[in-house]
Amino acid sequence: MIFNYTSGCAYCGSPIGSGHRWVREKIYERAPVDGTVNYRRYHADLFPGHELSCWQKHELEVEIARIKAYVA
Repeated sequence: MIFNYTSGCAYCGSPIGSGHRWVREKIYERAPVDGTVNYRRYHADLFPGHELSCWQKHELEVEIARIKAYVA
């Protein structure tokens, strides 16, 4: 499988450079027509001065949305 390392982070939009750690999330929104699988990529490491990585921030937002949907 070939990965595109020039892809930007789905959370902050910054490029994910070669040598940076990243996490990918498979997109299940719709069935691919051409048989390819689509992913979102997120920074796995912290930026200086940040308490959470882009991946952790994304996961926190997803969890908050789940809780709000459950409560509503």
